[in-house]
Amino acid sequence: MTRRRIAGVLAIAGLAVAGLSTAAQAHPRGGGTGLPQLSAAAPGTLAECEGLAGFAYDATVITTAELVPAGALTNAGADVGEHCLVQGHMNERVSAFDGRTYRIGFEMRLPSDWSGRYLYQANGGLDGSVATATGTFTGGQLENGLQMGFAVLSSDAGHTGAQIPVFGFEPQARLDYGYQAVGTLTPMAKSLIEAAYGRGPDRSYFAGGSNGGRHTMVASARYADEYDGFLAIAPGFNLPQAAVAQIWGAQQWATVATDTADLSTAFTQDERELVAAALIDRCDGLDRLRDGQVLDTERCQKVFSIDRAVPTCEADRDGSCLTAEQKAVIRTVFAGATTSDGAEIYSTFPLDPGIVQAGWGWWKFTASVQLDPLAVGTVFGTPPAYIADPLALDIDAAAEAIYATSDVYTESGMEFMTPPDPTSLDTLRDRGAKMIVVHGTADGVFSSDDTAAWYEELDAAYRQKADEFVRYFEVPGMGHVRGGPATDQFDGLGALIAWVEQGDAPDRIVATARGAGNAGGVNPEVPSAWADDRSRPLCPYPLVARYRSGDPEDAASFACKHSGGGHGRR
Repeated sequence: MTRRRIAGVLAIAGLAVAGLSTAAQAHPRGGGTGLPQLSAAAPGTLAECEGLAGFAYDATVITTAELVPAGALTNAGADVGEHCLVQGHMNERVSAFDGRTYRIGFEMRLPSDWSGRYLYQANGGLDGSVATATGTFTGGQLENGLQMGFAVLSSDAGHTGAQIPVFGFEPQARLDYGYQAVGTLTPMAKSLIEAAYGRGPDRSYFAGGSNGGRHTMVASARYADEYDGFLAIAPGFNLPQAAVAQIWGAQQWATVATDTADLSTAFTQDERELVAAALIDRCDGLDRLRDGQVLDTERCQKVFSIDRAVPTCEADRDGSCLTAEQKAVIRTVFAGATTSDGAEIYSTFPLDPGIVQAGWGWWKFTASVQLDPLAVGTVFGTPPAYIADPLALDIDAAAEAIYATSDVYTESGMEFMTPPDPTSLDTLRDRGAKMIVVHGTADGVFSSDDTAAWYEELDAAYRQKADEFVRYFEVPGMGHVRGGPATDQFDGLGALIAWVEQGDAPDRIVATARGAGNAGGVNPEVPSAWADDRSRPLCPYPLVARYRSGDPEDAASFACKHSGGGHGRR
């Protein structure tokens, strides 16, 4: 979160900001050389499975401990190997606040052929279910964490699906969802691994997408002493702000919708395709190759004008033009949510050809009025309250509520949901841990601009040496976590292991389109003009892919260079 954003929104809440200092002032760093190199994990073999039913750990109940044969699970057309499935729960309690029973549900899958590594699989959304602990995070992942030999943990973060959104009224359940479930589960998981293999993990990793990316970012600040590597995909690390911004955006779209019961009528699929085509026409060649893909997002924002590039309707809307009012709303929404007096609530968004994807429209026009009001009202706001009509919500009050506390709710939504100081990662850095962050530029809910601004502040705090332990990669055209007209298939986990355990810092990550025949699953939004296996390098921010020579469908034909639009998102 930027200092400007903290100051702007705290000012809404009437809180003092005079005592804030920049991360560089509060945490002076220098040198940046001689960081520890962690050793590689050593493999092991599962020694115990069914006997884990008797695993004893404080406030922990094991309900299942059984061997799962090879092939019972598959991924990308390949069998997942034999492993032990352990399910259970921790900290069961009857809440004195609402009388409901809460507990932290979990499962672990422990491979018979173990790599010596442990992986915390952070889940998305409002949690509430124990996802299958396979270590899968991105679109078409060809090899998941379990196939790579990780012992994988997944949890529901302390509440069930049936308790969404009422868990937001329960003070401890809020904190478990935000970060405390991770702190509770981590030592238990390592102890369970020791019971299964005769020793604890050599290396521990944390990964997730969306809210799981938020969990990862929070863990990098709160639990860096417990984990060696962090992989955050599309991280909503300022999730309460983004959720308020979603509702604010819905209110903007409603002003130009032909039917406010269907906000997609504000900016239809035909109209989104019109704007995307204009973006490609203006920005496609900025990377020195016209291939139907905009790789230099930074420069495109500077050279593209929706007023100049898209016709203004002189008569009825027919998909070939936009009204002046629509253009004004599009500019407003992409410029970022603000309060009535102009204070920033959340980040800008890049205008990207990926707006054509169905997922982008769902986040903007459906989730913003169906899901985000539940989160803002009952989980992030203090005091929690149901939002009856999001289109009539007082945005100023909602922006203030995510920073508010009370005697009952002692941590605000922004406190329990976000990293306590996202540009202070001394523990992570000093012990040799590493973090990779990946974000699509056409994400419809969490902005890659927000992540880029965070990375710029982190880099400044560490005197332009943050890339020694954190690297950020953008995926042009990719939507939220996956999809869109993008090369969205990449091995972030493999890149992270190589960096943590071999010191091989990722100067690029090769990403592939999931066209026809892709083993990880076809992405229907890959344009027909592309090769089915088109590949592009994902470049460490602020570099972007630029064509040099050779096969235009091959990542090897591109170099990572500075954007022609300069450096800086804010």
